[in-house]
Amino acid sequence: MKAIAYTHRGGPDVLELVERPIPEPGPGEVRVRVRVSGVNPTDWKARGGGPTDWKGAAPGQTLPAPQVPHQDGAGLLDAVGEGVDAGLLGRRVWIWEAAWMRPDGTAQEYVVLPAPQAVPLPDHASYDLGACLGIPGFTAHRALTLPGSGPDRLGPGTWAGRTVLVAGGAGAVGNAAIQLARWSGATVITTVSSPEKARLARAAGAEHVVDYRAEDAASAIRAVAPRGVDLVVEVAPAVNAELDQAVLAFGGTVVYYSNDGGNTLTLPVFDQFIAGTRWQGLLVYAVPPKAKAQAVADLTAAVGAGALRVGEAAGLPLHRYPLEKTAEAQRAVQDGTIGRVLVDVGEF
Repeated sequence: MKAIAYTHRGGPDVLELVERPIPEPGPGEVRVRVRVSGVNPTDWKARGGGPTDWKGAAPGQTLPAPQVPHQDGAGLLDAVGEGVDAGLLGRRVWIWEAAWMRPDGTAQEYVVLPAPQAVPLPDHASYDLGACLGIPGFTAHRALTLPGSGPDRLGPGTWAGRTVLVAGGAGAVGNAAIQLARWSGATVITTVSSPEKARLARAAGAEHVVDYRAEDAASAIRAVAPRGVDLVVEVAPAVNAELDQAVLAFGGTVVYYSNDGGNTLTLPVFDQFIAGTRWQGLLVYAVPPKAKAQAVADLTAAVGAGALRVGEAAGLPLHRYPLEKTAEAQRAVQDGTIGRVLVDVGEF
């Protein structure tokens, strides 16, 4: 089979198209014939020497074993190992965290992984949608269900009567957060930096869109939510700390999952404790197993209900690359391409 792999950390040029034996699933495992592989920022960061590479080699150092990148994907389940229901054979599935603490991601024609990490896709859902669910969906779900900030599950009515502010509503996580929050009954506000991103955020379902470069964001948000917002799903906490604190409701929470724009977060102590607000970091890979299982259930339900969509009309443009151009796909993500970058792995 064809696969993309790298043997040492570095730039996109370390990614190579190689031939590998088709793997066989062991006990508790399944094999998926991959149709589409989804690319996330953590994929290029791990390749380049960031903390999400489980092998721990520094940039330029040789890894102890070749690494196939990419956590997310979708395809056809074509083999099962001992102890796995054979009735799953032939099912269309979406894949999550394929390469976390493992050498085998979805940038290859076949991938073997633990059975719970290959989830049946609803009949109407495309492989493209399946390849977009993993990291963005899990991150958005956890932000909306963290203890103390939201319900323990998502679905119609679970966020009714509350307001969510999504920073960066045109991003992949922002898009998923908007759609999931709306499905769950929240009033959704989002901030963007351009008219084009505003168009995408509205397409995702945001009811109120604030272009922070064209207007006073705090005033615009408070005009929509006079008592403040209950939750901020934040991509740039260092940049947006002052704004977030200004628009939080009493007891509100900021959940931040990235450090776009800076790595140092400064907060006003008095304002924090007088308002009872909370700032919570989120690393999707560290989400507890029980919460991940709930995310799988809720994301699958949202897809089944038609509440999670992808593509231009859903505010998430898709950008496609063939497997042999995976380096270009990762470079596109690294360069900040708006939307979701996909790698077409196989056709069937």
